[in-house]
Amino acid sequence: MWTVDRTLQAPADTVWQILTDLEAWPRWGLTVNKAELDGAAFELGATGRVWTPLGVPLPFMISELDQGRTWAWNVAGVPATRHGVEPLDDGSRVWMSAPVWAPAYLPVLSLALHRIDEMSVQFRTG
Repeated sequence: MWTVDRTLQAPADTVWQILTDLEAWPRWGLTVNKAELDGAAFELGATGRVWTPLGVPLPFMISELDQGRTWAWNVAGVPATRHGVEPLDDGSRVWMSAPVWAPAYLPVLSLALHRIDEMSVQFRTG
């Protein structure tokens, strides 16, 4: 997998909330217009739909989950991005990985990390 990362001043739990809040996904994910879970819990095996900017809904499944640390998903049955956060003494490190066949997606992920950084500042300042 190809990975991009960013160091943030936000605590890891704040970043985790942003990474796992489906209502926040369109704010940081350039390829997400809307997302919804079939159930109420963001958990391993959870399923839902994600809408692309073209308005096309695609099914997804949470394929990997280490609560508070990492999650990955399959979109339309294909392994997609992985997301993670690590606590640091003065903030956190957030990262995203694209599948080996999708290095062209790295600039999109880099912009997502920038947006998450901005969102974490707003989250902390209320």
